This record gives sequence, C-alpha cells and structure tokens, in this order.
Amino acid sequence: MHTVIAWTAQDLLWVMVVAFAVVWVVLESRRGKVEVGAQAVVGLALALVLMYAAKSVHHDPRPFVADPGVRPLFGHSRDDGFPSDHSVAASLIAALIVVRHRIPGLVMAAAAVAIAWARVAAHVHHLQDVVAGLLLGSVAAAIAIAVTRPVLAGLAQRSEGLGRLLIDTGQSRRD
Repeated sequence: MHTVIAWTAQDLLWVMVVAFAVVWVVLESRRGKVEVGAQAVVGLALALVLMYAAKSVHHDPRPFVADPGVRPLFGHSRDDGFPSDHSVAASLIAALIVVRHRIPGLVMAAAAVAIAWARVAAHVHHLQDVVAGLLLGSVAAAIAIAVTRPVLAGLAQRSEGLGRLLIDTGQSRRD
C-alpha cells in the first residue's frame, strides 16, 4: 500500500500532465487549442503568484518536521508545506479541463483529490496544505478562463490573422 500512496503522491501529477496534453491534441478544435493554451499559461502564472502570496502569510512545517516521530513515505525537503504545490498544479489542470470536457475533467478532478490525499497519507503535507492547494489551483483556473476569453475575443477582432486562427473549424467536443 505504501508504494501506491508514494506513486500517487509523486507521479500521478505527471500522468495528469500527459492526459492534459492528450485532451488538448485530441479533443480541442484549433480555436480550443489557442484558448486552452492561453488559459494554461495564464493559470500557471496566477497559480505561482497565489502560491507565493499564501506562503508569505502562512508558515506550516511539514508533518515530519513538526513531529520527528513521523516518517514520510519518501524522501522530501524540509521546507514549509503550505500550500501543496502538487495540489495546486493538479487542481489547475483539472479545473481547466472540466469546464470544457466534463468526463475527462471529472477524471482529472478525482486524480487531483487522490494526489492531495496521498500527499497527506505519505506524511509530507497536512490536510490544510492540500486543501489550500486545491482551492488555489481552482481559483487560478477560474481567473485565467475569465481573463483569457475576452482578451482573445478582442484580439481576434483586431487581428485578421488571429481572427482566422480563432474561427472555429469545429467545436471542441464536449462529453
């Protein structure tokens, strides 16, 4: 069981990154690729800003630092664990996909929750670290979506080349 927890805590995020790329390539139209790509870039930047802000206002030593009797399931740095970077990234990916493709997005959301749970079970985060990470990733995605849609629409109106790129050649397939 420890192997499954450790793999989920450390490696499932990479599966999510690959799945995000597959959804982007297979399920998105040309316009959808531009939108999701822009949302991912903006969302990642926002997530980094939000994580930095959260880390500056709240310090939470990792469970194995706070209690030397606790042993993590895998080697980990002794830095503060708030918020969980893995949870932020997983939540950002899941939120960006769930608004466009319900079924793959819900699978991604389940993976994000599994990663968060595994990080707590592996004794590298407290519950508050992963809950904050899940919330920050979702907030970053929501803001990125809200900002990029009107910006891309405005750019498409002003630029003939971008307008042609953003003319739908087929709606993104929704589940």
